[in-house]
Amino acid sequence: MLKYYNYDIVFQEIPDEVSLAINITCCPNRCEGCHSPHLWEDIGEELTFDELDRIVSIYEGEITCVCLMGGDNDLAAIEAMARHIKERHRLKVGWYSGREIFPSEIRYFDYIKLGPYDKNKGGLKSKTTNQRFYRVTKSMSQ
Repeated sequence: MLKYYNYDIVFQEIPDEVSLAINITCCPNRCEGCHSPHLWEDIGEELTFDELDRIVSIYEGEITCVCLMGGDNDLAAIEAMARHIKERHRLKVGWYSGREIFPSEIRYFDYIKLGPYDKNKGGLKSKTTNQRFYRVTKSMSQ
């Protein structure tokens, strides 16, 4: 089960996309220096398909992508959400994950950020970062 804390429209998380970023809670990674440690907690509302549809409908016509920020605690659920977004809303889907390896089960994401945050290496904008951002191609997800 996935829970979310909040959501917002963002312009920098996914290049060239107007994204609805949904912050998923119960993060198992607990990265030192995390900018959102409250997302480690078991808080927020359950993210059901109906709730996801309600949130997306608020911004319908304004967004080009939904970016799920977290969800490492339930890979099957995060994949089901991505599939639902693609099939029902026909939007691109991104995932910010703290995983270090691309999960072979992933099929429905257009973008994925992998790697736990390491405060000594910096985030995605740092030249020394351990995090990687990918545009998913069929060869990556097959």
